Amino acid sequence: MTRAAIYVRVSTARQAERDLSIPDQIVQCRTWCQRQGIEVVQVFSEPGASALDEDRPVFQEMIHTAKRTDKPFDLVIVHSLSRFSRDSLHSELYIRELRKAGVELISITQEVGQDPTGEMFRKLLHIFDEHQSRETAKHVHRAMLENARQGFWNGSRPPYGYGVEIAERRGSKDKKVLVVNDADANKLLRSCAVLHRDGFGKPASPEPEGDIDQQDQHRHFDQRANDCGEGHR
Repeated sequence: MTRAAIYVRVSTARQAERDLSIPDQIVQCRTWCQRQGIEVVQVFSEPGASALDEDRPVFQEMIHTAKRTDKPFDLVIVHSLSRFSRDSLHSELYIRELRKAGVELISITQEVGQDPTGEMFRKLLHIFDEHQSRETAKHVHRAMLENARQGFWNGSRPPYGYGVEIAERRGSKDKKVLVVNDADANKLLRSCAVLHRDGFGKPASPEPEGDIDQQDQHRHFDQRANDCGEGHR
């Protein structure tokens, strides 16, 4: 019986956590193999990896396994060619490596055949996948720049001392902004006050005696530093 390994992938860790794409890819690939009388011997699952990156750890593990002398499987099954790679050059290079090991790549949704015409169509599909990926990245980058220009937060973990809150809703999307986290800000102010009290950040030379206003400011800050320092203890 022909043996196959299934390779599935999503682009980001967030997709892997929230999306059903990986389980769905596996189910569809297994169903296809069952209909074809192919035994699935291994599943390689890659959560959160770009198809433009050839150094994906699970992908490299699959290639390495396929090239073993004991030849554990005859086919690599993917849901679509874009799951294998979105870089047309890398894709062709790895397909050649697989073929040298006697392993063929099959997309269950893009069965193009292995004759010269099928080879041409497969290469065209890889080129279109790469173009689509780079175009999408370009538009996402442009949208994120505009979002930031309008004062909204693009995502990821906010910097220390800040939180995120919804500023407005546009259609189905929540537009978020950074806001000061009072608890973190107070901790930071107390730390600064203690450092000032202990001499950090003070000028190296004494201030002119005639500058009464500045002296008053220093005395006021020193008093606040002492107060905060006592509270900090």
